[in-house]
Amino acid sequence: MMRSDYKLSKQDFKQINKRSLFTFQWGWNYERMQGSGYLYMILPQLRKLYGDNSPELREMMTVHTQFFNTSNFFHTIITGIDLALEESEGLQAKDAVNGIKTGLMGPFAPIGDSVFVSLIPAIMGSIAAGLAKDGIWSGIIGILMWVSVQILINVFRWKQLEIAYREGTKLVTTMRDKLSSLVDAASVMGVFMVGALIATMINFKVTAAPKIGSKVIDIQDLLNTIFPRLLPAIFTGAVFWLLGRKGMTPTKAIFAIIIFAIIMAYFKVLGV
Repeated sequence: MMRSDYKLSKQDFKQINKRSLFTFQWGWNYERMQGSGYLYMILPQLRKLYGDNSPELREMMTVHTQFFNTSNFFHTIITGIDLALEESEGLQAKDAVNGIKTGLMGPFAPIGDSVFVSLIPAIMGSIAAGLAKDGIWSGIIGILMWVSVQILINVFRWKQLEIAYREGTKLVTTMRDKLSSLVDAASVMGVFMVGALIATMINFKVTAAPKIGSKVIDIQDLLNTIFPRLLPAIFTGAVFWLLGRKGMTPTKAIFAIIIFAIIMAYFKVLGV
């Protein structure tokens, strides 16, 4: 039997956030992905809402073990909306909860992956690497900047649960029209950042300078007149192609790049 008088407390939010940060992926599997992790994250609160061993609890546990997969950086927004609905409507919110989880997990996944998995690490990594080139203390500053950003991200993850719970279903209608725009913007920014990183962080050139008679041919200078930084772009494209081959792994690709670099340097074809 549902306890209509029970309201989630600060302690409940703290418990959910701890499980979100440290155990959410523990039950990941290919059949239901994050489904069991989602249930484990909110199981103590479901017990408080519906009572131990109640039919309502068993039914909602079944609902929450269904397929679920979204960004680790946004899933507690869905959780907050879910718990707000269940707290107010109980088992009658089952279909609404299913719809919200299904409808939001897809849009949230590319936003979280684009911004927090690809974009921010690429930006902070390039800043830290650039500062590290200027000396050990600059490198330490770059690392501390990266760590600070990660701390802020985790603070954001901690706070969003309670905000989503408080706002409830209003968040769905508020954010619905903005999700596609955010996905597009993050994708475009990610493409720009990858292009900028290729141009600034991949630094090698053609050092071979063949002679025709008394004339020395500067191959790198010729390439620069065609397309500045063309060689790093071609090299990056080749690495992406290599990673797409059957049986190729990032580790094998790294060793292949090292061997390629040693050979090119030995024969004085490429250099820095």
